[in-house]
Amino acid sequence: MILAPAAQLPMSSGEEFTAPGAEIFWAPLIGEGDWAITEQMVWGGISVILISIALVMLTRNVSIVPSKSQFLFEGFYNFARNSIARDMIGSKHFLRFVPLLFSLFTLILVNNWFGVLPPVMNPTFGRIGFPIAATLVVYVVYHWVGFKRYGFSGYFGHMIPEGLPGWIKPIIFPLELITYFITRPLTLALRLFGNMFAGHILIVLFVSAAAYFLTQGVVFKVLAVPTFLMAAVMWMFEALIQALQAYVFTLLAASYIAGALAEDH
Repeated sequence: MILAPAAQLPMSSGEEFTAPGAEIFWAPLIGEGDWAITEQMVWGGISVILISIALVMLTRNVSIVPSKSQFLFEGFYNFARNSIARDMIGSKHFLRFVPLLFSLFTLILVNNWFGVLPPVMNPTFGRIGFPIAATLVVYVVYHWVGFKRYGFSGYFGHMIPEGLPGWIKPIIFPLELITYFITRPLTLALRLFGNMFAGHILIVLFVSAAAYFLTQGVVFKVLAVPTFLMAAVMWMFEALIQALQAYVFTLLAASYIAGALAEDH
């Protein structure tokens, strides 16, 4: 259940063990180089199809007295709607952002869980391009919201906290500018990417090490058992981290939108 695809397991030469590296995330299916169609791209597209089918099926026959599947879906939807969108943005403005936040949360969660679910066993967001794409959507939305609400000059003025002495504002403004336009998107993308990358590397490391131990002497064969068990522990832990990172990404996206809408900084 926790074994990574054979193509991802690092090869060992002779008696030496080769630890997994970033190459396990490069899985081109068609073509090569920057324009190759990769396995992650295909699974990303499949995730959209699967989510769309699931949503259509779960909402096709809704009723006042919900079925078990409708009850579970409503709980999942209300988590994104109420615990993320409404709690972060506020009851006045949150509704128009629910589709975006729900879509982000669902898409990231499913693609993250691809990292621990066979036959994929490779998190889509372990490739930096996917977190960057999701971050760009959030980046455009929260700046667009801010410019629309305050106007061009008003939005930049909104970045400076109220009540500051006049002499310190020229110092604070560049820092806030960097935060809004560089730090926020950079950390949003890298946080998601880093967790998916590191978690998958650890799982593949334990699995490949256990498989390598089985090819060695008796002592190493014994060590293979706890190594496989550790891989199982990491598999369960990573599933939790993947869900948490989907939540954190969406929560931060909502907080950035809320900040662009706020009456004061």
